[in-house]
Amino acid sequence: MKILFVANRIPFPPFRGDKLKIWNLANRLKAGNEIHLITIAETREDLKYRQHLEEVFSSVTILFMPKWKSALNSALGMLGSKPLQVAYFKSPAFAGLLKDKIQQGNYDAIHVQHLRMAQYFEPEPASNVILDLPDAFSLYWKRRSLNAKSWWMRLFAKLEYKRLLRYERTVLPRFNLNLVCSDEDALYLREHSKARIEVLPNGVDTSVFHPKSGISRVKGRILFTGNMDYEPNVDAVVWFCEEILPRILKENPDAEFVIAGQRPVSRVMKLANKHVRITGFVQDISAEYAKADVVVAPLRFGAGTQNKVLEAMAMGIPVVCTAIGFKGLGIESGQGAVLAQNADEFAMQVSGILQNEEYRAKLVAGGGDIIRTRFSWDAIAVQLENFLRSVCLK
Repeated sequence: MKILFVANRIPFPPFRGDKLKIWNLANRLKAGNEIHLITIAETREDLKYRQHLEEVFSSVTILFMPKWKSALNSALGMLGSKPLQVAYFKSPAFAGLLKDKIQQGNYDAIHVQHLRMAQYFEPEPASNVILDLPDAFSLYWKRRSLNAKSWWMRLFAKLEYKRLLRYERTVLPRFNLNLVCSDEDALYLREHSKARIEVLPNGVDTSVFHPKSGISRVKGRILFTGNMDYEPNVDAVVWFCEEILPRILKENPDAEFVIAGQRPVSRVMKLANKHVRITGFVQDISAEYAKADVVVAPLRFGAGTQNKVLEAMAMGIPVVCTAIGFKGLGIESGQGAVLAQNADEFAMQVSGILQNEEYRAKLVAGGGDIIRTRFSWDAIAVQLENFLRSVCLK
């Protein structure tokens, strides 16, 4: 097939969810297919990655749209009715480039990444266009409105949730096929939009994330990974440090909480103390996993499937997570990951893993095979290829 990927951000370096997914799927689909990319660069640094992209894509089209222009779009978007997330990525120049590329390209199938990019296929997308949503975006903002600490953020998140819900209900039914990364998100969107929704999970690179014998586990080390300027991650580590870690330290006074991820904001940096270490960017995050006694995902809002949970399970590290990090996995609690409903349960489960090697080993034994079978990028790329063939024009 000749496939066009329409991505909201340059999918390199693959250190965040939306970039990670496109990069890994494209790397696998390039064998036996001709794949092309059109995307937006938000910084001049992004433009430096063209060479890496051209190693995977047969052609690469990039529009530079600085963040100040996107911010202005969002400000003007307050006067309209569309979600600000959509207004942020509005660009007549990008629309023109995309139109020309589609007219000249004769693509068999078009993969559109994120609800933000659906605007470029209004009012009626062609039948060979698939909209791939990382999650149910309105569900994310609904949960964010319920967990925001300030009144103004609660108000903003509630308004954005309502706009997104209306937009999803209007736009998703127009696409021949919509994809989300978990059953939870699919059920939610089917109910609210009446559109055709299928599941394409997030994945894990099992050639990188697998049990490693050459790195010693550090007893008592609790690990959280993720981009530390992403609000659900920021909220998660703040909540963990304020409400959960003190409970753990009562029974495990030598425990250490490691927060590993790029661009930690000031709220994260202020958490550092003798029991909390912030690493910043880590080149080989798999090595951090290998050193961990337990990985935690104490997210209180968000949607979809959490990469941190998949990666830890693939490496044979037990995970304790809230429903936000758990529901998208389609597993029972105890199959590599344990579900905790509140701070007390969370602390109890983490302490149990730190103190009981038999319990830890039992958890580890239940998770790795599931991830390698269901969530390897190789398997998910086959699923996407089948979805693309199902809408193919030829």
